[in-house]
Amino acid sequence: MTPEEQSAAAAAEVAEGTTEGVPAPDAGGPTRKPPREAIAEAHVRAPTRGNRRLESFIDSVNADDQVRGWWYMAQVNAERLGMSDHSWVHMQIVLNISLRLLRLLVKAGVEPAMVADHGMRDRDAEVVVAGGALLHDLGMSIHRADHEEYSLFLAQSALDRLLADAYRQPERTVVEAEILHSIIGHRRRGEPYTVEAGVVRVADALDMAQGRTRIPIETGHEGIHSISAAAIDEVRISAGEDHPVRIEIQLNNSAGIFQVDDLLATKIRGTPLEGKVEVIAEIEGETEKRLLSGFRLA
Repeated sequence: MTPEEQSAAAAAEVAEGTTEGVPAPDAGGPTRKPPREAIAEAHVRAPTRGNRRLESFIDSVNADDQVRGWWYMAQVNAERLGMSDHSWVHMQIVLNISLRLLRLLVKAGVEPAMVADHGMRDRDAEVVVAGGALLHDLGMSIHRADHEEYSLFLAQSALDRLLADAYRQPERTVVEAEILHSIIGHRRRGEPYTVEAGVVRVADALDMAQGRTRIPIETGHEGIHSISAAAIDEVRISAGEDHPVRIEIQLNNSAGIFQVDDLLATKIRGTPLEGKVEVIAEIEGETEKRLLSGFRLA
């Protein structure tokens, strides 16, 4: 099994609930290969729990060379910018975290928009978060700046065919619109209106486990963002006692609090997930890991 396949299997365990830890594969993502070879390796997995529409959608995405080509280009641009992994591995992780979060919320009695607003089913909400998770960074294939907006028109051009086997009209249009809302809602000031969009927004921020965000610091880009990202060792997601979802973040250095507050907390505040998710960040042990020997402004 390749490292990427191991990552896919580990991420699927998160959605299934057999493990609470968010997987931390190679921060650099898959090894750069020619487009056709790279696209052939891109294959996302998730526990569908008998959800035929979710199965159909994921199968359609895995069979779509254009979507996988956009994933490839998103990673190329991420490497050009010295950013962390934005390949299909990132989409795989966000997909499984999204399903984990949604299922915990639903189990606690939280109604997603597909149920509350459209009279459809929780299983349709799973398709919406899957679509948002797998397509939210397509715009990175064009440019980092405003990539969320670029993701919208790329996703819109593909969604009709990706959902064709799972939905007929007008339900297909409803699902497409909710997926697009979850895509635009993941930007910093995205203001998501729905539980589903809030889930994708938070899941994207939770791809921060050990090694996932360390490329900038390892390449010499030292600053509060890279230092705080390197301070995160592990992320665990479970059912909470006082909240539907409990997120535990293990730090090796107190600098990680900036990452938790600036990245994760801002993704939760003012969204339908506020008040439903408890976040606990802790440093284990009595000593902190040394992440920086000095800092110089030239």
